[in-house]
Amino acid sequence: MSTGTMDRILEMTIRLAGEKDYNSLLEGILSDAMLLTNCDAGTLYLREGEYLAFKIMRNNTMHSYQGGHGDRVNMPPVPIRRENVCALSMIENRIICVEDVANCGEYDFTGPKRYDAMTGYHTQSMLVVPMQDRNGERTGVLQLINAMDDSGVVTAFDQERIQLVQAVASQAVVAIENMNYVREIKELLHSFVQVMAKAIDERTPYNAAHTRNMVRYARSFIAYLNGLHKQDGRVPAFDALEQEEFLMSVWLHDIGKLVIPLGVMNKSGRLTDGQKESILHRLTEIELKTEIRYLKGKIDRAEKEQTDRRLAQARQIIDRADGAGFLTEEAAQEIRKIGDMQFEEEDGGRTPWLTEEEKDRLLIRKGTLSQEERKIMESHVEMTASLLEEIQFSNDYKNVPFWASGHHELLDGSGYPEKLSGEQIPYQIRILTILDIFDALTADDRPYKPGMPAEKALDILEHMADEGKLDSGLIQLFKASKCWMPEQEQPA
Repeated sequence: MSTGTMDRILEMTIRLAGEKDYNSLLEGILSDAMLLTNCDAGTLYLREGEYLAFKIMRNNTMHSYQGGHGDRVNMPPVPIRRENVCALSMIENRIICVEDVANCGEYDFTGPKRYDAMTGYHTQSMLVVPMQDRNGERTGVLQLINAMDDSGVVTAFDQERIQLVQAVASQAVVAIENMNYVREIKELLHSFVQVMAKAIDERTPYNAAHTRNMVRYARSFIAYLNGLHKQDGRVPAFDALEQEEFLMSVWLHDIGKLVIPLGVMNKSGRLTDGQKESILHRLTEIELKTEIRYLKGKIDRAEKEQTDRRLAQARQIIDRADGAGFLTEEAAQEIRKIGDMQFEEEDGGRTPWLTEEEKDRLLIRKGTLSQEERKIMESHVEMTASLLEEIQFSNDYKNVPFWASGHHELLDGSGYPEKLSGEQIPYQIRILTILDIFDALTADDRPYKPGMPAEKALDILEHMADEGKLDSGLIQLFKASKCWMPEQEQPA
């Protein structure tokens, strides 16, 4: 074996070991085997149950190239039975080398002969090499056809070529096995991530579909962006690995909510359950004391009925304010009036209809959380970062903790937790933030508000972009993508 050939094998080994795409790996294995043996055609089979599946087929003379890039070879799988030469090679774990297929009676060449009859091709020499992993499991077969000499004349596969194919086959098995290990680990990681996301979303009835929705939007939006780049002849906006990394960030962006108290997570009103109960109890007590005073003749019917009306109105106003998504100034004035109301006790003491804390809670303008509760809720992003930093992510996922925990950062620096701004916020986080806000606005399972139509949510996103908080270019792309719509309603 020449030094040049050894160098080519070494180069091939390094390239195969560094390949990250499964289909490109299989394609490279067959292409390298054909190049090193100077043959005209070849097939890579991999075992799938009781069959050998065609993975890659190449025929230079016929300009036929099937497999690779994830597409399937349009050939039925070969049953693993002795009458099939490729299967026999794997069953007996031995190399089969045939100088002239047409004049060989030792093996069944029905398949190659049928192919030749259909295409006009002439299969002459053939080399079949089994592949076996480190555990002795037979995983597939390399089949090469029509070795050629330097002048292009078909010849037999000599001993040196056989050794070359053996070298390729052994390296191929290692590369495939390593990639399968990586794939299994990734699948395990993805399964774990999705279980964690499900635990987060199902921890509260008010967040049941949030993460799944965002992943669906993200997949569709990435496909849309990549389609635009392909049309313009640009590299993909997200290659396969970047897409995996980004989607994992989406799956994990709310993992910090696992430690947020449910009393905050599930808070459907401004008042806590205890506060609301106390207010209703207090107003009922005032109503009963008023009744007693009337019965004792200390107040007349008109005064009693006036108090009863005010108490009924107060209950209605408090109930509306407690569950309102946004408190208007008119509603706030009504709450302040109730807060000023007092009941004079028999001993001359005065009982306020609302305590200061209750009044302050009811006067929260937006949402249901107090300032302290909002801080607790906002801490979920810091906890997300803390939890994810404990995971030993591979280099393929190194950005997940940063991207996942940054989905509340805003371009003008008014977000949290790090108050990042401008170029400090990469486009992956900018996209994640848009997805998060859009789903929060349109979700119909939130405790403090009904979901709004997509058109209104898009208007709010555009307004936030005008304020310098969000990326206006990405919002226009997001709007054009319609990634929240059913697939059939999205742009082609």
